[in-house]
Amino acid sequence: MFTTDRNQLRTFYREAWQKHRESRPMEPLESQIVDVILMHPEYHDLLEGPQDNLSRDYHPEDGRENPFLHMGLHLALREQLATGRPALCRKIFDQLLGINGDAHRTEHAMMECLAEALYQAQRQGGMPDERAYTTCLRHLLIKK
Repeated sequence: MFTTDRNQLRTFYREAWQKHRESRPMEPLESQIVDVILMHPEYHDLLEGPQDNLSRDYHPEDGRENPFLHMGLHLALREQLATGRPALCRKIFDQLLGINGDAHRTEHAMMECLAEALYQAQRQGGMPDERAYTTCLRHLLIKK
Protein backbone atom coordinates (compact mmCIF):
# COMPACT_ATOMS: atom_id res chain seq x y z
CA MET A 1 0.00 0.00 0.00
CA PHE A 2 2.98 2.28 0.35
CA THR A 3 2.80 4.04 -2.97
CA THR A 4 2.32 7.52 -4.31
CA ASP A 5 0.25 6.20 -7.22
CA ARG A 6 -3.32 7.10 -6.32
CA ASN A 7 -4.84 4.43 -8.57
CA GLN A 8 -2.75 1.69 -6.93
CA LEU A 9 -3.77 2.96 -3.52
CA ARG A 10 -7.44 3.13 -4.46
CA THR A 11 -7.23 -0.37 -5.97
CA PHE A 12 -5.82 -1.60 -2.66
CA TYR A 13 -8.92 -0.26 -0.88
CA ARG A 14 -11.17 -1.88 -3.46
CA GLU A 15 -9.38 -5.24 -3.22
CA ALA A 16 -9.53 -5.21 0.59
CA TRP A 17 -13.27 -4.56 0.40
CA GLN A 18 -13.70 -7.35 -2.15
CA LYS A 19 -11.80 -9.80 0.07
CA HIS A 20 -14.09 -8.86 2.96
CA ARG A 21 -17.22 -9.36 0.87
CA GLU A 22 -15.95 -12.77 -0.27
CA SER A 23 -14.85 -13.78 3.27
CA ARG A 24 -11.28 -14.29 2.08
CA PRO A 25 -8.29 -13.97 4.41
CA MET A 26 -6.88 -10.47 4.74
CA GLU A 27 -3.62 -8.91 5.80
CA PRO A 28 -3.79 -6.73 8.94
CA LEU A 29 -3.73 -3.49 6.93
CA GLU A 30 -6.56 -4.74 4.74
CA SER A 31 -8.59 -5.47 7.88
CA GLN A 32 -7.98 -1.94 9.12
CA ILE A 33 -9.16 -0.53 5.79
CA VAL A 34 -12.27 -2.70 5.89
CA ASP A 35 -13.05 -1.48 9.42
CA VAL A 36 -13.08 2.08 8.08
CA ILE A 37 -15.13 1.13 5.01
CA LEU A 38 -17.70 -0.58 7.23
CA MET A 39 -18.16 2.71 9.09
CA HIS A 40 -18.95 4.41 5.77
CA PRO A 41 -21.72 2.58 3.91
CA GLU A 42 -21.96 5.59 1.59
CA TYR A 43 -18.68 4.42 0.02
CA HIS A 44 -19.71 0.81 -0.61
CA ASP A 45 -21.20 1.47 -4.07
CA LEU A 46 -18.08 3.39 -5.04
CA LEU A 47 -15.86 0.43 -4.16
CA GLU A 48 -18.18 -2.15 -5.69
CA GLY A 49 -18.89 -0.20 -8.87
CA PRO A 50 -16.99 0.14 -12.13
CA GLN A 51 -13.21 0.43 -12.15
CA ASP A 52 -13.68 3.99 -13.47
CA ASN A 53 -14.80 4.98 -9.96
CA LEU A 54 -11.19 4.74 -8.84
CA SER A 55 -9.92 7.37 -11.27
CA ARG A 56 -12.50 10.02 -10.40
CA ASP A 57 -11.19 13.39 -9.25
CA TYR A 58 -12.62 15.04 -6.16
CA HIS A 59 -12.28 18.79 -5.80
CA PRO A 60 -13.50 20.76 -2.78
CA GLU A 61 -15.01 23.37 -5.07
CA ASP A 62 -17.29 20.65 -6.49
CA GLY A 63 -18.74 20.18 -3.02
CA ARG A 64 -17.80 16.50 -2.99
CA GLU A 65 -15.62 14.94 -0.36
CA ASN A 66 -12.80 12.68 -1.52
CA PRO A 67 -13.77 9.33 0.01
CA PHE A 68 -10.26 7.93 -0.34
CA LEU A 69 -8.72 10.90 1.44
CA HIS A 70 -11.39 10.61 4.12
CA MET A 71 -10.68 6.91 4.71
CA GLY A 72 -6.94 7.60 4.64
CA LEU A 73 -7.33 10.22 7.36
CA HIS A 74 -9.16 7.67 9.52
CA LEU A 75 -6.25 5.26 9.04
CA ALA A 76 -3.63 7.92 9.73
CA LEU A 77 -5.37 9.02 12.91
CA ARG A 78 -5.69 5.43 14.09
CA GLU A 79 -1.98 4.96 13.48
CA GLN A 80 -1.28 8.03 15.61
CA LEU A 81 -3.49 6.67 18.37
CA ALA A 82 -1.77 3.28 18.22
CA THR A 83 1.74 4.72 18.32
CA GLY A 84 1.05 7.58 20.74
CA ARG A 85 2.55 10.09 18.35
CA PRO A 86 2.02 12.93 18.75
CA ALA A 87 1.97 12.39 22.47
CA LEU A 88 -1.28 14.23 23.24
CA CYS A 89 -3.26 12.54 20.48
CA ARG A 90 -4.39 9.51 22.52
CA LYS A 91 -5.17 11.58 25.61
CA ILE A 92 -7.30 14.03 23.64
CA PHE A 93 -9.07 11.20 21.82
CA ASP A 94 -9.94 9.54 25.13
CA GLN A 95 -11.21 12.82 26.60
CA LEU A 96 -13.34 13.62 23.55
CA LEU A 97 -14.67 10.08 23.49
CA GLY A 98 -15.63 10.46 27.14
CA ILE A 99 -17.53 13.62 26.29
CA ASN A 100 -19.43 12.47 23.21
CA GLY A 101 -19.34 8.67 23.59
CA ASP A 102 -18.95 8.08 19.85
CA ALA A 103 -15.58 6.92 18.49
CA HIS A 104 -16.49 7.64 14.87
CA ARG A 105 -17.60 11.18 15.67
CA THR A 106 -14.46 11.68 17.76
CA GLU A 107 -12.27 10.54 14.88
CA HIS A 108 -14.04 12.92 12.51
CA ALA A 109 -13.45 15.87 14.81
CA MET A 110 -9.77 15.06 15.15
CA MET A 111 -9.41 14.38 11.43
CA GLU A 112 -10.32 17.98 10.71
CA CYS A 113 -7.20 19.05 12.60
CA LEU A 114 -5.11 16.41 10.86
CA ALA A 115 -6.38 17.45 7.43
CA GLU A 116 -5.58 21.09 8.16
CA ALA A 117 -2.05 20.20 9.33
CA LEU A 118 -1.45 18.17 6.17
CA TYR A 119 -2.89 20.90 3.96
CA GLN A 120 -0.66 23.56 5.52
CA ALA A 121 2.41 21.33 5.20
CA GLN A 122 1.67 20.72 1.54
CA ARG A 123 1.05 24.40 0.94
CA GLN A 124 4.33 25.36 2.60
CA GLY A 125 6.29 22.48 1.09
CA GLY A 126 7.40 21.10 4.44
CA MET A 127 6.55 18.73 7.23
CA PRO A 128 3.34 19.07 9.26
CA ASP A 129 3.62 21.43 12.20
CA GLU A 130 3.09 19.15 15.18
CA ARG A 131 2.64 22.06 17.57
CA ALA A 132 -0.12 23.62 15.44
CA TYR A 133 -1.74 20.21 15.08
CA THR A 134 -1.82 19.53 18.82
CA THR A 135 -3.06 23.08 19.45
CA CYS A 136 -5.95 22.40 17.09
CA LEU A 137 -6.66 19.13 18.92
CA ARG A 138 -6.67 20.92 22.28
CA HIS A 139 -9.18 23.44 20.95
CA LEU A 140 -11.56 20.55 20.29
CA LEU A 141 -11.77 20.06 24.06
CA ILE A 142 -12.46 23.74 24.63
CA LYS A 143 -15.33 23.67 22.12
CA LYS A 144 -17.03 20.93 24.11
